[in-house]
Amino acid sequence: MADNNKLPKKNLLSTQVNLSRFEPATEEEKRQQDVMSESVTFFKDGMRKLFKNPLAVASIIVLFCIIVTIIVAPMIVPYSYEEMLSVNGKRDKGAKNLAPFEYSKAEQKYIADGNYRFPHIFGTDEQCRDYFIRVIYGTRVSLIIGFFASIIVLVIGMIYGSISGYIGGKVDLIMMRIVDIIYSLPDMLVIILLSVVLNEVIHFPSGSFLAKVGTNMVSLFLVFGMLYWVTMARLIRGQILSIKENEYILAARSIGAKPGRIIRKHILPNCISVIIISTALQIPSAIFTESYLSFVGLGVRAPMPSLGSLANSAREGLQSYPYKLVFPALVICLIVLSLNLLGDGLRDAFDPKLKR
Repeated sequence: MADNNKLPKKNLLSTQVNLSRFEPATEEEKRQQDVMSESVTFFKDGMRKLFKNPLAVASIIVLFCIIVTIIVAPMIVPYSYEEMLSVNGKRDKGAKNLAPFEYSKAEQKYIADGNYRFPHIFGTDEQCRDYFIRVIYGTRVSLIIGFFASIIVLVIGMIYGSISGYIGGKVDLIMMRIVDIIYSLPDMLVIILLSVVLNEVIHFPSGSFLAKVGTNMVSLFLVFGMLYWVTMARLIRGQILSIKENEYILAARSIGAKPGRIIRKHILPNCISVIIISTALQIPSAIFTESYLSFVGLGVRAPMPSLGSLANSAREGLQSYPYKLVFPALVICLIVLSLNLLGDGLRDAFDPKLKR
């Protein structure tokens, strides 16, 4: 009796498919295939690649250390950012412009009497305020401004770019011409004009958070909301113009899905790499913008510090006290460099065009 399971032999000159190449897989090969075909999400795959990038990992560690420091340090250091040093209830006028870990004469006498005095890690400023805690609060302000500004840019740019790219036609043409007009506006001039107008028109309640921040910072946030979202909008629009022609978008339209749902459920998830990368690179840009605006006197209002305003104050005594400029400048460099390297790492990990 002939064996029905035996595969027929392939003739030498035949065009027939060689069936011996399609033998059933063994149990061991099946188990190997299960391991090889592990299912991972886009986000998980991107994070796995990100943590293989040593520069990105180093940037995450540096940022984590900075964030932990600015959270924990005010709980440990007994000074506030606006407190002028005093000993036994009396203002210590001799604690002006102290070097790092240096004590004034009154503090030395206080310590000699058997009392404890927390050291001035970065010294003091010209108004007898602890410089370390001012740098800590300045870092807080700069980071908060950077993150909030990037969120403003993300929300406005994503909504505007999604509408423009999905609708297309004349609506897209008009919306993009508006973007071109906004590109031509000088941001520095707009910030100065808004600061002057807000100073004259708006008066915040004394003691409130907005009063401490000042009209300069409010105008800075307004400028981020008015001007800095255009790059994000253009990037998302470009992605949507290519994605909306795919078959699954046509299928969603054919079953009656509304444009808002199509954008939210089908288009924006496929733009997630561009959104993550652009947002990550926007944060250092916003921090740097706030720093140089504070450096020229258009940033946070005194006595609340920012890294830029601290660098501006240190410029006056640069020859006598150069370390006052080094500390805020070093923190700015660390934050901006770390965020830029992290943004590059996110681009390498999440950009589909860079996948091998």
